Amino acid sequence: MHRVESYVAGGWHRPSSDGRALLDAATGKTVAELSPAGIGLAAAVEHGRTVGGPALRQLTFHQRASILQKAGKALLADEAKEQLYDLSYCTGATRADSWIDIEGGAGVLLSYAGKARRELPNSRVAVDGATEPLSRDGSFSAVHILTPRKGVEVQINAFNFPVWGMLEKLATAFIAGVPSIVKPASLTAYLTEAAVRLIIESGLLPEGSLQLACASPSELNGLLDCLGGQDSIAFTGSAATAAALRAHLAVTARATRLNVEADSLNAAVLAPAAAPGTAEFDLFTAEVVKEMTVKAGQKCTAIRRALVPAQHLDAAAEALAEALQAVAVGDPRDRSTVMGPLVGLAQRDEVAASVGALCEAAAPVVDSCDLSGVDSVAGAFMSPTLLQARDSRSSVIHTTEAFGPVSTLVPYGSIDEAVELVAAGGGSLVASVYGADRDEITDLSLGIASHHGRVLIVDQAMAPASTGHGSPLPLLVHGGPGRAGGGQEMGGMRGVYAHMQRTAVQGSPDMLTAVTGEYVDGSVTREHKGHPFKLTFDDLAVGDSLTTESRTVTRADIAAFAESTGDKFYAHVDDEAAARSPIFNGLVAHGYLVLSLAAGLFVWPDEGPVLANYGIDRLRFAKPTYPDDEIHVVLTCKRKTQLDGRGYGEVAWDTRVINQHGEVNAAYDVLTMVANAPGVNGAPEARSHA
Repeated sequence: MHRVESYVAGGWHRPSSDGRALLDAATGKTVAELSPAGIGLAAAVEHGRTVGGPALRQLTFHQRASILQKAGKALLADEAKEQLYDLSYCTGATRADSWIDIEGGAGVLLSYAGKARRELPNSRVAVDGATEPLSRDGSFSAVHILTPRKGVEVQINAFNFPVWGMLEKLATAFIAGVPSIVKPASLTAYLTEAAVRLIIESGLLPEGSLQLACASPSELNGLLDCLGGQDSIAFTGSAATAAALRAHLAVTARATRLNVEADSLNAAVLAPAAAPGTAEFDLFTAEVVKEMTVKAGQKCTAIRRALVPAQHLDAAAEALAEALQAVAVGDPRDRSTVMGPLVGLAQRDEVAASVGALCEAAAPVVDSCDLSGVDSVAGAFMSPTLLQARDSRSSVIHTTEAFGPVSTLVPYGSIDEAVELVAAGGGSLVASVYGADRDEITDLSLGIASHHGRVLIVDQAMAPASTGHGSPLPLLVHGGPGRAGGGQEMGGMRGVYAHMQRTAVQGSPDMLTAVTGEYVDGSVTREHKGHPFKLTFDDLAVGDSLTTESRTVTRADIAAFAESTGDKFYAHVDDEAAARSPIFNGLVAHGYLVLSLAAGLFVWPDEGPVLANYGIDRLRFAKPTYPDDEIHVVLTCKRKTQLDGRGYGEVAWDTRVINQHGEVNAAYDVLTMVANAPGVNGAPEARSHA
């Protein structure tokens, strides 16, 4: 008998005592045994803080991203993922269900690895926003920085996504530099254990950055007792458990951060114009069926309430009933099965009880299916169940969540009523709106947005590319207000920053440049006798600067630019019209002409370390440039980001175009790719030109 183990303080720990049998959802046979961990989980917190945290904080964002990418690829290797698929069948999940959990979870690691390299510096600190000047003479400024908190994140996960639920939380914490302690749900702990074992055995992650605590409820309380103000809890599960966590002294007295994703009565809304026969009507019915049957409806994002215009109710009920009766329910190992069993018999009983409560205000439309070929006594099988509300405003409909293959049709009379009915759910993770009428969709979407973390608008145009109602994406926030818990996960870099401390640092520009590693306006610069574009990435330093010669902007320049580009906006070609402008005092140069002339002043023309200019950030034209103005450029190395193994890095140059009066006409960041020194970071060795 396999006894689920924990990975704590650098080693695997097998419980010594007997425990609870974890059963195959389809056959009722024992898969594994879960016993109390039997270890002092305070050691896990201490190990994370003293070993995992320091190891992660020694790495840059890009180095963490590289490790995360390799870990994701390791999980996607055929042997690894097939091992997880085989175990996942025991949870009642079909292969299609498991793809979301297993390959979708690994995909989150890959997604965050890519985003971190694109959007974060190759540094240990991130700058949040622009420099804030605090004095007239520029000697006192402030920047906001983001640094990892020096604690741990304790994950408390739900049973329905034992791999994805862990990995989507791990991704953001790991990139931020915060170690994770994973507490899996009991019913599917064996699958989480298998995934963690694969990651640990890969040897990719720094020791202490990922630990697994298969703890009993009493042991979990002991774990939480160790947490303080530098730590965080990421919880997915029931509202009742969330309430207990909110009342824990770690949260109330020691300010441990708590993020909650709780149960949610998500809705799909069919707009009035999406009548039977339209593409959007068909998309609506297909998605409701899909959300009822994927993972046997055991998803926090599943559609629990399907709102339809009263005039379309009968047609929607008929279409949904026909589709549901064709769903093949059976053993998840059978490739013809569309929907497997629930995770266990207790869960099936709980869902059945919720259906009974819903039937106080709703009548069954479909509640039976063919269960031949399976053991419907030992297996936790249940028919997809579609109900139809007798009273659309009954509180039972909007407060009872049957966490299984159950949805309720709710008729509405007007768009305003639809908005009210959706809001009656008390806050949800996601709602989807189906229709092609822009006015209807706008009113519905804006009406329900305040009660949701995500709104999906579905019409025929986007349907082929849509990821669907129930798919949380690493780029988008996952969470919701009110009943949904008020938390927020993922959302691109938003999820990373949630693990970091935002600190306002005040000081002189020189000190702020030293702290951030980025040039702050007013900091000391170093003028080069040569040209900084002749320096390799390795020789170039933040603060290296060039002040160019001056150039006079002539009327002939302006006229030629207008003719060659076709940009004949009146302010560039008509003196009298330009003089009437409330902004200009006469004819002005094109802004893009000013940028082009500036480039001519600072660009080094010969072959050298600068490989390419790939963009401009933060461009602002501060003052107009007039004929006969003399402009020069001050170019300063602002930020360096090494791109590992590519032979070059990104360099951002603070660029200011200044006129003869010392006024800034334009300010922007020029972004370049600059080669490493020969033989460094994958750059080719120097070659002779003889």
